[in-house]
Amino acid sequence: MNITDPIADLLTRIRNGQKASKEVVEVPAGKIKIAIINILKQQGFIRAFKCIRDSKQGIVKIALKYDGNKKGVINSIKRESKCGRRVYVDSRSLPKVKRGFGIAIMSTSQGIMTSQEAEKRSIGGEYMCSVY
Repeated sequence: MNITDPIADLLTRIRNGQKASKEVVEVPAGKIKIAIINILKQQGFIRAFKCIRDSKQGIVKIALKYDGNKKGVINSIKRESKCGRRVYVDSRSLPKVKRGFGIAIMSTSQGIMTSQEAEKRSIGGEYMCSVY
């Protein structure tokens, strides 16, 4: 299957997996996707992830996280910069998601990071997605 926007596909699989109360979601592997998944793990939005190599590009298994009421920890996961409309921000106008309760994931010249980390380093970049 040919996917036009693999990052949007990743976010949609996570969103749909939580709505269907799945424990584990599988996505095709990629360097940018693994970096985004790693940030989600560090920030506590997913339980764990595991990269599985195969003869093609590999698969990433993501263990989704739920609270005590079996409700997903991620309330919203949204792609901000799309193929037809890229969103770039400089270091002075980095986004705040839900007044700091969520995270904004950025692609910068120094790698993929949250907007809080980009603010500490005083760099801007492409505003990829927001999670809260």
